[in-house]
Amino acid sequence: MDNERGSTEKPLVVVISGPSGVGKDVIIDQMIDSKRLGFHFVVTTTTRSPRPGEKEGINHNFVSVDYFKDLIQCNKLLEWAQVYDNYYGVPKAQVRDALTAGKHVIIRVDVQGAKRLKEIISEALLIFILPPSLDVLRSRLKNRGVDTEIEMNKRLLAATQEISQAEQFDFTVTNKEHQLDQAVNRVIEIIETESLIGEPREISF
Repeated sequence: MDNERGSTEKPLVVVISGPSGVGKDVIIDQMIDSKRLGFHFVVTTTTRSPRPGEKEGINHNFVSVDYFKDLIQCNKLLEWAQVYDNYYGVPKAQVRDALTAGKHVIIRVDVQGAKRLKEIISEALLIFILPPSLDVLRSRLKNRGVDTEIEMNKRLLAATQEISQAEQFDFTVTNKEHQLDQAVNRVIEIIETESLIGEPREISF
């Protein structure tokens, strides 16, 4: 998904990650709604079913397991993983086309996916979204209403492990309660500032 404008002088690949329920999707949705120019938001491909309110081609590309495996076989995914019994992948073509057009590429993945993308694209900019606390994260997961108690506890355990790896990211941004705009503005500020520092990042894959 693109926010159109003239080319960005130093386009970046920006990887946004964090534990399940921290608000990655909401932050990115707000960035899209802000009509910020020069950003391409990668629509990831997944085998999971759409959640209430999610739309094909906007939140994700929803596909069958067989179709996803064909994408792997044909080497059409920049990175892919199996997360909570579902497959997720980043289409190569979207990333290449956006960079060629001079746009910052925004990719939302889990922590392991972020690490793999950093290995593939060493110049990628990694931003980790933190919850203000695990109690707040539990409340957000509960309010989302899509997990059983067992699944929620599994996600919270994973969150503890993922948060311990936040220091491996270039930046961390805390998504505080009732301060979503502040988190969104901070993410945008990081991207725009980093795009102006030093020489253009050499990105190839």
